Amino acid sequence: MYPLNRNRRLRSCSAIRDLVRENQLSNNDFIVPLFVVEGKNIKKEIVSMPNYYQWSLDLLEKEVKELWKIGLKAVLIFTKVDDNLKDNRGTEALNKDGLMQRAIKTIKNSVPEMLVMTDIALDPYSSFGHDGIVENFKILNDATIDVLSEMAVSHATAGANFVAPSDMMDGRVLKIREALEIEGFFETGIMSYSVKYASSFYGPFRNALDSAPGFGDKKTYQMDFANQKEAINEAMKDLEEGADIIMVKPGITYLDIINSLSNKINSPIAAYQVSGEYSMLKIAEEKGFLDYNQVMIEQLFAFKRAGASMIASYHAKEAVKLLNQY
Repeated sequence: MYPLNRNRRLRSCSAIRDLVRENQLSNNDFIVPLFVVEGKNIKKEIVSMPNYYQWSLDLLEKEVKELWKIGLKAVLIFTKVDDNLKDNRGTEALNKDGLMQRAIKTIKNSVPEMLVMTDIALDPYSSFGHDGIVENFKILNDATIDVLSEMAVSHATAGANFVAPSDMMDGRVLKIREALEIEGFFETGIMSYSVKYASSFYGPFRNALDSAPGFGDKKTYQMDFANQKEAINEAMKDLEEGADIIMVKPGITYLDIINSLSNKINSPIAAYQVSGEYSMLKIAEEKGFLDYNQVMIEQLFAFKRAGASMIASYHAKEAVKLLNQY
């Protein structure tokens, strides 16, 4: 009863606010996406993602060491493949000496303790820019997951700790899990993009990897952003098939999905704060429209508050440096 109960007592100074804070944010919450390209001495800014870069393997090694030094312990690798290596079956994805495989080895040789997660999808390797094999302008499901399972084994062989299928084909988690088990990779985890929506927030990422679809869109396999219950169904099926971590992508506009999942499953949930979200905030900073650091931290806390166990974010490095100041 007022005035006996005054909620502002618990907000009266920073010490009490810190003491009663319900959610915390630290270096242990982040996965750092990294873009890898061929060549030497390349640190190339991505035009559509200000202050974010593509790395050649020699500089990737230095970057990973810096990430580890400031307390970031997990990376998610994406590779930009030359057009002459692309075909409809993503053949280059299975090359044991391919860029992805060499990137995994580079990271593990430079920082053995770093947790290496790798993207499993055909779009960077596809001449059509789709996540699966194309036939008569349709994306084939079963033929695609055969290739994805081989791809996962290839990454595990190179030293990946987790494979992250981002393709949204049906049944691919089970197929990948079985393939890893057969080859003896019992400890290789699967972080499944179980809930990946057909979103317009991916534009800057597709520019970074030159992986935009060559025809149509991805709505026959990525989810309709109007749907929520479907997300629960997708996540539950992936867990049954052997997924260790569930991913929700994109992030800020799907906090309701993260929260719904956190109330229904006990497995870890990863949120992906995607390229479009990153770029909007960066451009707003350049225009002087808002306090970049404060809004960045506020958004990251939103993921934790919604129930995310971890956050894949292009802000990770900046956020941890900022958190380390306190």
